[in-house]
Amino acid sequence: MKCPASHWWAVATAVCVVATTAGFSSEARAAGAAYQVDTAEVSEVGSCKVESWISSAANHDFIASVSPACVVNMFRPVEASAQFTRSRADGEWDTAVSPKVKTNLVPTAIGSWGFAISATATYDLIAKENTALFVTVPATLRVSNVVRINLNVGWQLDRTTDRNYFTYGAGFDWRTPDNIWTLTGEVFGQAGAALDQPGLVEPRFQLGLRYRPVDQFGLSVSFPGD
Repeated sequence: MKCPASHWWAVATAVCVVATTAGFSSEARAAGAAYQVDTAEVSEVGSCKVESWISSAANHDFIASVSPACVVNMFRPVEASAQFTRSRADGEWDTAVSPKVKTNLVPTAIGSWGFAISATATYDLIAKENTALFVTVPATLRVSNVVRINLNVGWQLDRTTDRNYFTYGAGFDWRTPDNIWTLTGEVFGQAGAALDQPGLVEPRFQLGLRYRPVDQFGLSVSFPGD
């Protein structure tokens, strides 16, 4: 994104095609997603969902995304997804797809950390080239049945500039006991060469509120900041 984070207003919607996850649902937080900090949790094999979000800026930059995902059995539960994104920046349109796989290594539990690993690639459908690679290790601590803390560390290869970045993120989810409302806060960023864009390595934060009246549908509004 080329505009300051404070200019963005994002709306994210999620539809669970097969609702099999108990407790917290796994949000779409791949690179460039509405929520950036991923969890260590993976749903049961056979569960599927579709998540979409839209973000617009005061300078008319725009992003729309849809991300279908299913959990398959590859000798262990693996969440396979692909985020399709249509964006406009500085008046130029772009289309990209980001396939992602994630598997849980250590299950999450109240009072102990769970860990996962994910790999994501971004392919520019207009330029017909792979533009980025990501490897992320999400960690999740369930503080209680309604509160969890998420930490992310990872690596990004920006293939357009041939530079490596260390990625990081920290966040929390706090839901009501009936799972209808969830408050999410997170800070995230990347460390490395800023080139001629200082904002590239500045940390970002955002606060979001999700309304989930039924298990199969949820609506979120997030408010990013500098």
